[in-house]
Amino acid sequence: MSIFKINPKFSPKGDQQQAIDILSQSLKDQNSYQTLLGITGSGKTFTMAKIIEKVQKPALILSHNKTLSAQLYREFKEFFPHNAVEYFVSYYDYYQPEAYVPSKDLYIEKDSSINDEIERLRLAATASLLDRQDVIIIATVSAIYGLGSPEDYRDLTLLLKVGLEINRNKLITKLVEIQYERKDAEFSVASFRVRGDILDIYPAYAKTFIRLEFFGDEITSIKRLESMSNKKLEDLERILIYPAKHFVTHKDKMK
Repeated sequence: MSIFKINPKFSPKGDQQQAIDILSQSLKDQNSYQTLLGITGSGKTFTMAKIIEKVQKPALILSHNKTLSAQLYREFKEFFPHNAVEYFVSYYDYYQPEAYVPSKDLYIEKDSSINDEIERLRLAATASLLDRQDVIIIATVSAIYGLGSPEDYRDLTLLLKVGLEINRNKLITKLVEIQYERKDAEFSVASFRVRGDILDIYPAYAKTFIRLEFFGDEITSIKRLESMSNKKLEDLERILIYPAKHFVTHKDKMK
């Protein structure tokens, strides 16, 4: 069964098919390294996309800067409209490390600015890796740095199902433990709010929010809603809520 499927409006041209066949076979032969050569505009990106489709394996595509990675992200999203193409780059818009200038006896404090949308995309990439098989990650070298324990991140994920019996206060405590904030007035990304028998959760990696309806301690319905209009998009039988930050850990490890 093919999980990676390229948009049918794209097809190989010229010697692209030869490159696709040779490189795909080399991967199947478990060769560790290979290089695709070609001038700018020769279709190397599409050739690589076809190789992913042919070998049917998840891929990590590393770029040396954000500008090129953003371009690759747009192109792969167009090539694979039904697969999880994700974006993972440094979330700093600006970063100034601390420094000392001896000649002027000047200390410069560390300063930085974090882009919230890029942080959401990073978390979305992580969530896709845990939830799906058809994942292509477009990343910069920031992907080589550690993000805490993958096992802790996975273990702290909440599985919520219609019919599940769970005390609402206990669920709220679990949400706080995985870095969600309670914001009843200003509901936003990486937060939750409580209104009577309704608990709304805005996942840190999503553009929509989840509404849980309770009867006593039982979850009676799970809905996905549009964040601006509160319009219902779909009814769900189950939902996974991933931590709001990459750096999460168990209470025992904290102690």
